[in-house]
Amino acid sequence: MSRHDPRAHDLTPELLLRAYAAGIFPMAESGDDPGVFWVDPQVRGVIPLNDFHVPRRLKKTVRGGAFEVRFDTAFTEVLELCAKSKRGRRETWINAPIKNAVEGLFELGFAHSVETWRDGNLVGGLYGVALGGAFFGESMFSRFRDASKVAMVHLVVRLKWGGFRLLDVQFITDHLRQFGAVEIPARVYLERLDEALKTEAAFYRDAAPSEVEGALEELFRQSSTQTS
Repeated sequence: MSRHDPRAHDLTPELLLRAYAAGIFPMAESGDDPGVFWVDPQVRGVIPLNDFHVPRRLKKTVRGGAFEVRFDTAFTEVLELCAKSKRGRRETWINAPIKNAVEGLFELGFAHSVETWRDGNLVGGLYGVALGGAFFGESMFSRFRDASKVAMVHLVVRLKWGGFRLLDVQFITDHLRQFGAVEIPARVYLERLDEALKTEAAFYRDAAPSEVEGALEELFRQSSTQTS
């Protein structure tokens, strides 16, 4: 379910936060469309953090250290690359008003990026919004095989570290389904969202490389109990 709002110039970071807290989010018909519409899905895609699945081949990629993973060092570039059209998707739902509002959330400390780098180049990543114990995954991009998937694995490690309760991915795709993404009714989603918003969570956590490696291995052990 969605409804149009032609007043895209009124899309502010504060309005976005209120929308996320109410279980809705904005989209545009295309990157050039000056308007937005609010989306209120009857079913919602989520990835249960305790049932996150890492495919066997991806585990090898993560363990091999093919990518350097950074957080919030190239947020604007990640946002721009997520908004670009790509093979299989000619249009993007991220227009200028949405970009501006999300940039504002980043400046306020609510939006974050997970980036994968290779040979000094940004080759993949994702961005989303953290509010209470909920993380709203917005979009991802990849210029290199597995680049965005590695970013997703590191995102989940950070969310589990920080005490997050809900990873909202909005809509299910085959790409997300491999991680254990499921659809739940809007009523159930709103109940989980309400509980997550009451939770104190922190996206940032400094950690030594050995701690990161240990957390990844713990995630892989958890994943081995899930269906491959």
